Amino acid sequence: MRLLAVLGLLLALIGAQPVTRAANAELSEDERRAIRAELAVVLSSNDDTRDRFDLEVWLTTVEPRLARFLRNEEARLELLATVWEEAARHDIDPELAMAVMEVESSFNRFALSTAGAQGLMQVMPFWKHEIGRPEDNLMDPRTNIRYGMTILAHYLQRESGDTVRALTRYHGNIRDFSYPDRVYRAWNARWRTSGAAEARALLASCYSAGLDHCD
Repeated sequence: MRLLAVLGLLLALIGAQPVTRAANAELSEDERRAIRAELAVVLSSNDDTRDRFDLEVWLTTVEPRLARFLRNEEARLELLATVWEEAARHDIDPELAMAVMEVESSFNRFALSTAGAQGLMQVMPFWKHEIGRPEDNLMDPRTNIRYGMTILAHYLQRESGDTVRALTRYHGNIRDFSYPDRVYRAWNARWRTSGAAEARALLASCYSAGLDHCD
């Protein structure tokens, strides 16, 4: 029984490891230059691209699903608001971003892969030096998400919106389609908001009644 318990613990630890390889480490100079420029622009911007009503609709639907990964409600809401803002900035489906984070780190902001990738979206730290911001903390959720979303958006644009191929590039192996499969499984299982219409109707009725929040 003790041996089985040890084996179970080892399997759990292996399953919890971040999945990112040495993502984006072997890039052409043109691609490296392009991502570097995009990161520099995004990280210097403080624009708030969120729409309060749409954000609250999304939070109402998605926040309970995140509770299994993050127990702290304040942390959940802050993370979701950041995902929404950065997804809007880059025209990325925020629910796709949630699926990527689940697969990459299980929403562990301190996740560290054997290749050195860090944080929620498993960003390689060499990008900080590429854009002259070595002081950036990739364990900080907002910083990590801004980096990760910018890189993912670059690959989506490069692949003309082909999410599967963009995900293989984000993962660092264009021939490995098991990674997009895992992301799509998480996306379909937990993050697609089939109830968004109902949440929108509920919030609309609350706003029209002059309420500050809906229960």
